[in-house]
Amino acid sequence: MHICYIIAMQAEAQPFIDAFHVKEQEGAFAPLPCRLYQTEAEVGKKLSIVTLGRQHDRDLVGCEAASVATLAAIEKLHPDLVINSGTCGAWARKGADIGKVYVADSVMFHDRRVPGDDAWDTQGLGNYPVWEHSGEVARKLSLETGKVTTGSSLDLQPCDEVIIEREGGELKDMEGAAVAFVCSLAGVPVMLIKSVTDLCDASASTLETFQKNLYQASEHLAEVNRKVVGLLLS
Repeated sequence: MHICYIIAMQAEAQPFIDAFHVKEQEGAFAPLPCRLYQTEAEVGKKLSIVTLGRQHDRDLVGCEAASVATLAAIEKLHPDLVINSGTCGAWARKGADIGKVYVADSVMFHDRRVPGDDAWDTQGLGNYPVWEHSGEVARKLSLETGKVTTGSSLDLQPCDEVIIEREGGELKDMEGAAVAFVCSLAGVPVMLIKSVTDLCDASASTLETFQKNLYQASEHLAEVNRKVVGLLLS
């Protein structure tokens, strides 16, 4: 089995990269900025980690960069399973806490509104399928599941929150649905693993809270990802 992780920020990916001692394959996606770290433990068992890269002295984040990296990874690497791993916002009133790790049971966009046309509105929201064994992985690792909703901005607008609440969203990120969208087109299964950096129903600044908790959330994420790889490639 070949697992390919899509991870937005280097800080999110680095503890995971260090844990498996994977080496960067320089220029693997040139001229695209996404970066590839890869190892092959034994025949038929391969792990690839793809980060989105950098532009304007910042890690690339968001739907566009995630879509580009996912398509490039699928076309070049032909993985059996794509896993989008990263940080997210969540709600304390729904049981979330900083550093808590979830496996997605579904994923959609929350900021692509096409009012007045049911077909386009349905297409915009997406509601893409996740890998059929995601729930089994969550149970074996004693992780909770939740619905991921994706938008192109770090902040949360009232119109977006209306859709999130209506659709039962529990975890808010900036890449998950974009990765799932590309996987749905290519026919590649996708799983999402998310660690909480900020609470959307707290009064603190989202950016400041995200930056403060990024290290903790990434360490928890790496710990879970090590277990996921051990489970799937054992």
